[in-house]
Amino acid sequence: MIKRILKELKAHAPFTVFGAFTGIVIMIFFSKLPYRVSHNIFYVLHPLHVLLSALVTSAMYKIHKCKDGRIKCNIWVLLIIGYVGSVGIATISDSIIPYIGESLLEMPNRDFHLGFIEKWWLINPLAVIGIVIAYFKPTTKFPHSMHVLVSTWASLFHIIMASGLSLNWLTYIVIFFFLFIAVWIPCCVSDIVFPLLFVQNSKDR
Repeated sequence: MIKRILKELKAHAPFTVFGAFTGIVIMIFFSKLPYRVSHNIFYVLHPLHVLLSALVTSAMYKIHKCKDGRIKCNIWVLLIIGYVGSVGIATISDSIIPYIGESLLEMPNRDFHLGFIEKWWLINPLAVIGIVIAYFKPTTKFPHSMHVLVSTWASLFHIIMASGLSLNWLTYIVIFFFLFIAVWIPCCVSDIVFPLLFVQNSKDR
């Protein structure tokens, strides 16, 4: 499993760098957005991230655990794995890691934005929808690619909400680093490592 984790992290690093680079480009043009606008954009991207993450995490588990229909897929187990792997890890990626970067940079409007609490009526149903889609039509490749980009941009607008100031080149370098970390490790864990932990000993792998 450790070898699998390292292999997946290595394979996803280049695309994650690209995602972080797009985030910096966006920030150059939109760093002075009003707080309310950034907040609204965050709450478009973060829910979409949760939906995609729930779809990929659940699909990965179903494809490996219930391969060829030889093992019946327990919907309740799928719900738990899909929910924790999407909402839990998306919160780390989009809110907690960006908040650490915001704190290090002493941004004036830094704050946790926990979507599953602040907008529970939006985030939680979208996670369930992603899980249900995966149950009936599991797919991973396209949703995973979109997941990486959307996660990068959600983390970005969490940081833009907090910034409230003009940024210098050193700040952009730090933000690039936190965008990369916020997506690289959590997204690989959410989409690949976490669901496979529950099928590691399955005979159908």
